[in-house]
Amino acid sequence: MGKIIFNKDELVNLGYSLEREILRASTLGSFACTSLCFCNTRKYHGLFIAPQPQIDNEYHVILSSLDETIVQQDYPFNLAIHRYPNEIYSPKGHKYLTNYEINKTGKHTYSIANILLTKEIIFSSKEDRLIIKYTVDKSDRPFKMQFSPFLAFRQRHKLSKANNLAETSYKEIENGASFQLYENYQPLHIQFSDSNIKYVHNPLWYYDIEYIKESERGYDSREDLLVVGYFETELKEGDILFVSCAMNQINPSQIKELYTKEIRNTETLTGFESELRRAAKMFFVRKENKVDVLAGFPWFGRWGRDSFISLPGLCIGLKDMKTFKLAIDTLIEDMKDGLFPNIGSGNDSAYNSVDAPMWFFWALQQYVDYTGESKQVWKEYKDVMQAILQSYREGKTENIKMMPNGLIYASQDNKSLTWMDAVIENQPVTQRKGMCVEINALWYNAIMFCLEMAQESNDKDFIQQWEELSQKIPQEFKDTFWDKTYGWLADYVDGYYKDFTVRPNMVFATSLKYTCISPKICQLILDRVEKELLTPFGLRTLSPTNKDYKDIYFGNQQERDIAYHQGTVWPWLLGHFIEGYLKIYKECAIEVGERLYEGFYRNIKNYGVGTIAEVYDGNSLHKAGGSISQAWSVAELLRIRYMLDKFKQSKEGGAK
Repeated sequence: MGKIIFNKDELVNLGYSLEREILRASTLGSFACTSLCFCNTRKYHGLFIAPQPQIDNEYHVILSSLDETIVQQDYPFNLAIHRYPNEIYSPKGHKYLTNYEINKTGKHTYSIANILLTKEIIFSSKEDRLIIKYTVDKSDRPFKMQFSPFLAFRQRHKLSKANNLAETSYKEIENGASFQLYENYQPLHIQFSDSNIKYVHNPLWYYDIEYIKESERGYDSREDLLVVGYFETELKEGDILFVSCAMNQINPSQIKELYTKEIRNTETLTGFESELRRAAKMFFVRKENKVDVLAGFPWFGRWGRDSFISLPGLCIGLKDMKTFKLAIDTLIEDMKDGLFPNIGSGNDSAYNSVDAPMWFFWALQQYVDYTGESKQVWKEYKDVMQAILQSYREGKTENIKMMPNGLIYASQDNKSLTWMDAVIENQPVTQRKGMCVEINALWYNAIMFCLEMAQESNDKDFIQQWEELSQKIPQEFKDTFWDKTYGWLADYVDGYYKDFTVRPNMVFATSLKYTCISPKICQLILDRVEKELLTPFGLRTLSPTNKDYKDIYFGNQQERDIAYHQGTVWPWLLGHFIEGYLKIYKECAIEVGERLYEGFYRNIKNYGVGTIAEVYDGNSLHKAGGSISQAWSVAELLRIRYMLDKFKQSKEGGAK
């Protein structure tokens, strides 16, 4: 295990390289994402994608690509590649690729005639700045190199079309130029470490660049991009050239120093866990004293539910509990009536998640178990936790309320309030109206966690308010969800209707620290999940025996939404399956956990390179899909690693 390597045969094979995507991100939110051979296949691909808060709270593709051309004896060698309609690729620069490896950075190697050139990309950890390093490892004579910036200046969910409003002028800056296609945007500054760089102004629109992944997903897939001009310099063997792309200028003499500093502070890849840690760092967006967790790349923003589920694994894996607290505190600022935003922040928040507040308790519970800071957490967060519990108990929101039996009921027309939230034509695919099994498992765990801390802090008032209810819930939970005839838990209950569809939601009743059911029932649930839902890459969202089961996640948005929670496999669910499995099967669970964990390492090159996908197909091929890098997928694998190691250490300590 160690660095990730792709050879020439893999890189020049477009059927292979276009299916694999690479990602780099800053700590302030900007990122670069493209295919392995630098041919953009999504509207979400670009070399410099950055937030534009002065326009909206979204990310914008500023620089789609920076196309390189080597000119030797007046003959051009184009290193770039774009796809146009009818499967036309022009130019075809991928044919010069000979190697790509990821260690400190991702390094592409090109071989052109007598020239050997490498290209490396990083982001600054202190600002939204992309730095590209070109190294001429071999050349028997000097040559010219040109750089053509393909400009988009558009929101990442949209596409650019040729128009007369785009500003085609430029401004000269030190060792480069700046561009601002439309008002309200921050200008893009492209600067070079070489003071001999020249800029040639020649505005041209490139029409109908095609993104094949968008076509597959049923969206508009063609874009027009503007190239205002190109940069040119002369290079020779041994030369190193740095390029900076950012929304602000830099002293060109500092670009090399900044690059070197970033490389020095980058962890060397030593194995799968170090790859997961590197992926984990990219989900955090830091602004002043606030931290957001991006749910996934390249199209998700901050999601409340995803943040709470992801934070323990990400921060335990990185051994960074300071960031955990900052992210929790950032989310609390947007809490309203006991609910956290499911998506968005501030005035753009959407409060339609019954489980996000419950995952907040679980996240803090993991923090306490890791740090031992029970009294401190109770002191800092008691008011917030009590407000949430009271809101649910009193039904302060019209869609969520505690029933007389102490369980939580949630329902909202045209929406699903749980994590299974896909909606088609204003109708949820999996409505799950009523008392949901995982919501009530989390509800009981939240109350018990608070009582545990209250007892340690001798908070008699809280204990008096909640202890009696806590004693009532386990039997009510069992009476509501368990049926020995089936041998597993109902997925949800609405009045007299009980849905015993085999879904993974019941696994949380086995994994949480405080559970309402006996070890024997936990075992029966885990055995059922293992038999019908477990795959090498996560748990299916529906049993293949069900008539509504969908075995692949593919097609237009409606087709994908139908499959999203109707058979599609989710890696993040494995964390709770393994946690429950360890509780029931003890040492026998180690082999299962290690096998599942290692299986992802063997798949690390097959979709988002060096990271973990959002979902996988339910069928036996289990092809990756959805976002190429999902926070809770990475997080739960890191948490699995932690749980397995902790369990082994406890057994070794006991043996001694």
